[in-house]
Amino acid sequence: MSINSINIVKQIKLFLIIMLYAPFYCIYVVSKNKHVIREDINKWMDVYDIKLKTGIGLLYLIHSYPEFRNVFYLRVGKIKKLLNLFYPQLSSLYLTNQNIGGGLFIQHGFSTMIGAKSIGKNCWINQQVSIGFSNKEDCPIIKNNVTINAGAKVIGGITIGNNVVIGANAVVVKDVPDNTVVVGVPAYIIKRNGVKVKEYL
Repeated sequence: MSINSINIVKQIKLFLIIMLYAPFYCIYVVSKNKHVIREDINKWMDVYDIKLKTGIGLLYLIHSYPEFRNVFYLRVGKIKKLLNLFYPQLSSLYLTNQNIGGGLFIQHGFSTMIGAKSIGKNCWINQQVSIGFSNKEDCPIIKNNVTINAGAKVIGGITIGNNVVIGANAVVVKDVPDNTVVVGVPAYIIKRNGVKVKEYL
């Protein structure tokens, strides 16, 4: 197949995606959370190096990443019930709070529960992460630019500071200060402000 033919096939595929997922664009345009959705779109396109305009990027992400669909549905509220009938979200990813800043990126999303009191901007969450309650009321506050790696548990009425990285399978049940990397069970600090340390929370 020639390069010309490949480009034509790509254009046809993109056109079909636009037609199939056009309702999402209409909802995006009128949404009160449009600016937050735009931040999500930009983050995902940046991570996956997708070079499309925002509107077309939205439709491509909706088509290609069911995890993104969950994030989009979180942003648009009740209308998600109707959309989910035709465009199902990822059933193993649970987002239980709408107080989440823009730029939320969820990689894979398999077996992931996100039940924080609030999450700041540009949070990156991998698969099999649990963020949740230690009782009926206490759940985490997660600030800006936090990365939570695969299998980590962040539990209870704690605060995760800005610019924090939580290592894979770490169990975090105490506050984590800004600009740190934590690992282990229970979690402890291995890097603070770019300097290697070993400090207990």
